[in-house]
Amino acid sequence: MGDYKNLSNVEAVEKMRELAESARICMFCTELEQAPFATRPMAVQEIDDRGNLWFISPGSSQKNEDIRQDDKVQLLFSHPGDSKFMSVFGTADIYRDRAKIEEIWTPMAKAWFEQGKDDPDVTIIAVHPREAYYWDTKDGKLVSLFKIAAAAVTGKPHMDGGVEGNLSV
Repeated sequence: MGDYKNLSNVEAVEKMRELAESARICMFCTELEQAPFATRPMAVQEIDDRGNLWFISPGSSQKNEDIRQDDKVQLLFSHPGDSKFMSVFGTADIYRDRAKIEEIWTPMAKAWFEQGKDDPDVTIIAVHPREAYYWDTKDGKLVSLFKIAAAAVTGKPHMDGGVEGNLSV
């Protein structure tokens, strides 16, 4: 069993930033009231000081249409190699703010936009977290792997349950 450590404010934003930057890609879920809900991989471009997560998205995408119909979204981050995971529930807003597009634009984003950052279909999505939860290793990857290997050899349970808790921004 792991330890619980709820984080808030600046500490929560820093943990969100650490986990999101570690994973880089999340499953961005919309239409949460339906089963199955819509999901697709998305790269987070930035996490600002208030904990908002920023994405670049085509304005004509189904994802943007889903958000226009219902702004509730769920983001699922997973970096199994480092045993880091995070779930973020919140609301999303779509913007066409040229300055923010310029700020978070990456060369990889051009693959989705024929005219680059000046493409009229470029939008940005800000996800405003309402609830977030994280799971992280307590001892770090190398120590955790050693403990798992030792548990497999000895038959005794792996004792690093890690740390998990709520993130309140």
